[in-house]
Amino acid sequence: MNDIAEFERRIVGALDRASQALDQLGAGGDGDTTQLKAELEAERVANQQLEERVRAIKEKQETMVARLESEVADLRAALQTRDAEVQQMRSVNDALRESNADLRDANAQGLAEPHLVNKSMMSELESLRAQRAADRTEIEDILATLDPVLQEA
Repeated sequence: MNDIAEFERRIVGALDRASQALDQLGAGGDGDTTQLKAELEAERVANQQLEERVRAIKEKQETMVARLESEVADLRAALQTRDAEVQQMRSVNDALRESNADLRDANAQGLAEPHLVNKSMMSELESLRAQRAADRTEIEDILATLDPVLQEA
């Protein structure tokens, strides 16, 4: 990008010098004037080409930045979803541990507590559901990552 700015600066300087030379020559020296006009036109064409290249590079950069910003937003959303699922799994696993501890205590005392068995089974079922949701999200993330690669192939 710095090279382009330097080229542009040099071209503008050359155009200024050529314009000043034309002004100084005035009407005298038709051959020199024709040559200077040709050089001036060549510099103008080169300047236009450089401006087009700069414009194309700028558009490409803007497109890339927009794409990267979109990817970052998607990744942040996925991370928040994952974090929520992890928090839910932790909560469910804590409830499962507590329920299992109550069940062990009741079993150690020789007490058959059907509600503790039911509570334990419900906690385990919820834990499996949370794990399934986390696995599904992970699979969706993998597929989303692979999709662009597969489309290119």
